[in-house]
Amino acid sequence: MNKRILSCLFLLSSLTAAAQYNPIQLGIQLSPTFSYLTTDNNLIESDGTNLGLKLGLMAEYYFQDNYSIHTGLNIHFGSGGALRYDDSDNGFDYVDIWRESLDETFPTPPSRESLTGATFDYSLQYVEIPLGLTLRTREFGYIRYFVRPSLALGINTSSKGSLEGVPGIDRSENFKIGSEVNPLNLSWGFAGGVEYAISTTSSLVGGIGFQSGFLDVTTDKNTEVMRSGRSAGEDSSSAKLKNIVIILGIMF
Repeated sequence: MNKRILSCLFLLSSLTAAAQYNPIQLGIQLSPTFSYLTTDNNLIESDGTNLGLKLGLMAEYYFQDNYSIHTGLNIHFGSGGALRYDDSDNGFDYVDIWRESLDETFPTPPSRESLTGATFDYSLQYVEIPLGLTLRTREFGYIRYFVRPSLALGINTSSKGSLEGVPGIDRSENFKIGSEVNPLNLSWGFAGGVEYAISTTSSLVGGIGFQSGFLDVTTDKNTEVMRSGRSAGEDSSSAKLKNIVIILGIMF
């Protein structure tokens, strides 16, 4: 009889523990970002950083105590950066990009010669779907440390631009440049940080991460840049989006 009672108690405790264990955790993040653009053409300079914000939901599935698969759905506001086209002696003779957007925006669009030396500022918004692993240490008091490699698919939902250094155009004037930006972006990232337990099921999350795009953010539609002694195709370039993310969130 005693053995049966002990067996029943053991089974009951096991079922209770299983009921309390939840392999899925949900959370929210409100993470500031610093975004910039880089290119593979040394005459096109990265010329500005955008301050943005990632706002969204996080979800984690634990397949072991300290290891989980994470995903989510984020809106990345204020992404992008600025590119300057060199107008030095060895720089561009003319720059003809954003032509469709400029023609639609201005009654008298700027000439391609006036765009040499100009800075093209991209202000972009994405819906992002990340997917990756989260690897954690054991608990030290209330704290656990983590690293997080990941991939992310970005879907562009808004693209605005402005020009600096062009006569007759105010740099604060924003206009739509959706036709000049790729609708999708794919990136890899790596982050690290800490989790601070505030209850048995909830924790605050803080850290820093880096995110780098695989795809060219800009399109080559109706785009042409030229410098002496070279064809336009020789100066074609691709621009990649980079982000530094200050991770702030809470998991429930």
